[in-house]
Parts: sequence; C-alpha cells; structure tokens
Amino acid sequence: MILSTERDPRLVTMRRGGTLTDEDHRLLALWAAVCAEHVLGLFEDVRPDDRRPREAIEAIRAWVRGELRMMESRASGGHAMGAARNLRGAPRFAAYAAGQAGAVAHVAEHDLGAAAYAIKAVRAAEGDDAGRAECAWQRSQLPAPVRELVLSDQRRRNDLCWGVFT
Repeated sequence: MILSTERDPRLVTMRRGGTLTDEDHRLLALWAAVCAEHVLGLFEDVRPDDRRPREAIEAIRAWVRGELRMMESRASGGHAMGAARNLRGAPRFAAYAAGQAGAVAHVAEHDLGAAAYAIKAVRAAEGDDAGRAECAWQRSQLPAPVRELVLSDQRRRNDLCWGVFT
C-alpha cells in the first residue's frame, strides 16, 4: 500500500482541485519511468519474453508525449503488475515498479510506488546497502522543478513505502 488515505493536494492535478500542474505531473511520470527502467533487468532476466513491464514504461512515456490516453497507460501499468503475479523477490518488485510507473498518468502519487518498488527490487537482489544507493541514485535523477515536492512526499509516505526512503 503506497497511497495515503489523505490525498496531498500538491499531487492532485489542478483540474481535479489540487495544485499540481500538468507539466509537473509529466515530470513525475518521467521520473517514475526512469526509476522503474533502472531495475527492469531484474525482471527481464527471469522473464525475457514478457514485455508487459517494459510496455508500461513505454506507455507512460508515450502519455507524457501526448501519444497515449491516460486510461491506456493505466491499463498497461495493470498488465505489468499482472506479470509479477507468479514471481517473488527482485523480479516481482521490478515488475511492480513498472506497473506503478504506468499508473502515474492516472494518479500522480504512484510515482513513489515506482521508486519504492525499484528500491525493494534492488534490496532483494543485492541487500540494504545497495537499496540505499538506489535511493540516492533516484534522488539524483529528480527533475529540479519537482525535487522538493518528491522529497517532502517521501518523508510523508515513507512508512507506507516500507521505510525505503530513509
């Protein structure tokens, strides 16, 4: 569970009553795609013929470019999570990261889901120190306009995200 019962208006788009601009929503989506893609090999190593997680990452990028509708990206994210169903450990978490990235088009707060699952994937594959390094790497990839928003949200939802952001 990575979504809080209390929505942060900073992560709700303006057209839905929040303060998040479309441009910042797209930046969050791209960052989520980067986080998920960084660990995608952990899934593809065990399921090289299953393209669903990769397609979810491609879908969110297409959504950002205006080439795909929100519902299509969201559905692609769901298919990526389905790819995780019979897996355990790092491959499962990597597929979930891709699924969460695909869902950012629908709900911006899924950006942290992509990041958190990517960190969990690295921790499962390489241990806690590697997970901390992954978190630092992700933070280095944050676009400047949304950096403080994401860091603040990581502090707010860290407990919901298995404490991976500390």
